[in-house]
Amino acid sequence: MELNVINRTKRKGYVKYRTDFKKIILKAIEVLDLNEHICLSVVFILDKKMQQINKEYRNIDKTTDVISFALNDDKNENVFFEKELGDIFINIDAAVRQAKEYNHSERREICFLFTHGLLHLCGFDHQNKKDEEEMIKYQKLILDDIISRNN
Repeated sequence: MELNVINRTKRKGYVKYRTDFKKIILKAIEVLDLNEHICLSVVFILDKKMQQINKEYRNIDKTTDVISFALNDDKNENVFFEKELGDIFINIDAAVRQAKEYNHSERREICFLFTHGLLHLCGFDHQNKKDEEEMIKYQKLILDDIISRNN
């Protein structure tokens, strides 16, 4: 597994999540039966940059908490060799706001956003109720044993 963590903010300390993210990836490999030789990047950004990305790529002129750019959107594809999954952009401003709103730690929120983004890279989506329920199920299976809602 290869994980690139890039901090595009002036705030310090976000690279520390690499250890949590690796645990999440390993659990996802187990739960989703992925090849262990996957590669992905996570980029920490702030509201202004997220709004620019959201406008440019989704034609939505507002910020959001996480955006994933998957190189392959087919969750049914078996991965038999090292595979670049894509990039996850996490908005730190949104993560801080949401952690307060949901009354849990920033660590939990950032790891939740990473897990959510990782599932998108693996082809999951939440465009309808059935797909949303499946995605929520996997988010819980992957994340809850690693970072509880109280952390």
